[in-house]
Amino acid sequence: MTTALITGANKGIGFEVARLLGERGVTAVIGARDEERGRAAAVRLGQPYVRVDVTDQASVRAAAKWLEAEYGSLDILVNNAGVAAWPEDHRPSGTDVAMLRRVYETNVFGVVTVTNAMLPLLRRAPAARIVNMSSELGSMTGQLDRDGNGWQHTYLAYNSSKAALNMITVAYAKELDDTPIKVNAANPGYCATDLTAQSGHRAAEQGAAIAVHLATLDADGPTGGFLQDDGPLPW
Repeated sequence: MTTALITGANKGIGFEVARLLGERGVTAVIGARDEERGRAAAVRLGQPYVRVDVTDQASVRAAAKWLEAEYGSLDILVNNAGVAAWPEDHRPSGTDVAMLRRVYETNVFGVVTVTNAMLPLLRRAPAARIVNMSSELGSMTGQLDRDGNGWQHTYLAYNSSKAALNMITVAYAKELDDTPIKVNAANPGYCATDLTAQSGHRAAEQGAAIAVHLATLDADGPTGGFLQDDGPLPW
């Protein structure tokens, strides 16, 4: 049995990742901080649920303990839970530090908290996969392209959190380079989800596809990469 944990899986891209993995025969554990919504999503998909608030270390530890008791190991971790916030004028100079901290608690510190807690279980799997849900807005090369989409969207808190997540991805890939575990960052594109106020031009299912691909890589697949549907993105 192949087992996955997807954080923030009660809706949007995380829900679609769980659904698509389930179609491949994976036991896709729905991780969500809201118990009512998480259990409802799990029922819809016919999958297990575990409460996990990525900003609460005790909650993450409890989820890891539950996974160990239920499954003994973990084959796939998809760090999907994320938040976005930006000042009204979108200028970096208008960004309140408290806003920055709120975004980093989930998008950066939460990923490290969950990954560290789940790593012992991932090491027990034959060839585990870690997928961090990033964004093209975290590409520094893209942000500096005057003709690209990133130039117009300087959301300091969100963009820098995803750039930090990309470095976190590289750091874990390096630590695990001598193991069968692969660690990659996925760009889902601009999807119509609650995070974007349903304004994206891609469906959540489309955004989930790259995460599912990276979660099910063969032994010759990449690690330490930043990828979207059509291949690698510049850092």
